[in-house]
Amino acid sequence: MKKLALAALIATHPTLGTATEIVPFDRSWKEQGFLRLFSNDCVQRGGQLDVVSDCTVSLLWRPIVRSQRSTRAVSWAWRVQEGVTATDLTVKGGDDRNLAVYFVFVDPGRAEALEGSSARRILREGSARALIYVWGGRHSRGTILPSPYSSQLRTKVLRGSSAGAHHEKVDLVSDYRAAFGGPPGALVGLAVSADSDDTKGKIVASISNLSLRNQLNQP
Repeated sequence: MKKLALAALIATHPTLGTATEIVPFDRSWKEQGFLRLFSNDCVQRGGQLDVVSDCTVSLLWRPIVRSQRSTRAVSWAWRVQEGVTATDLTVKGGDDRNLAVYFVFVDPGRAEALEGSSARRILREGSARALIYVWGGRHSRGTILPSPYSSQLRTKVLRGSSAGAHHEKVDLVSDYRAAFGGPPGALVGLAVSADSDDTKGKIVASISNLSLRNQLNQP
């Protein structure tokens, strides 16, 4: 009976089980532009985000709902049809990349107070940390890099600067520990960016099937 009761509880509260949550690109993502720079062209099409970055840079931000704060693994598909040249991602003002996917964490005790906040507001929080997965740069796959902009940011290189199409599955807990030296807090936001302003290049890319999981061994 206890097992049946637990199964019923999981069925009605999927975040207690092994639920996979698809994050839609449904205009709930809001652009966070940068002063003095033109923004990328982004089209949200439900399951897919299309991005054109032509000598531009911007970031799309989506706050996380409460049920997703304990996310431990993420997967997505992404494609680059046209991209920028390889850059040094540790150099401020010279770190263009085709696509970057951000996962922003804060201390669990601060998550409620920051719920629904903008990316800028959250990154002013002392406990905030962002783990960034990048397609681009001239670094080896798997390299974790410090950000030239803030000690609160770390970048993990998943793909080099070449074009193509790939599916990714990442372990947020393991990567966060490698990047920051401890366990992650509560996930509070996601972001996607493309950056071509420094190289004066052009990016034509997309990301789709962005899926959040609370267990690492889910399909």
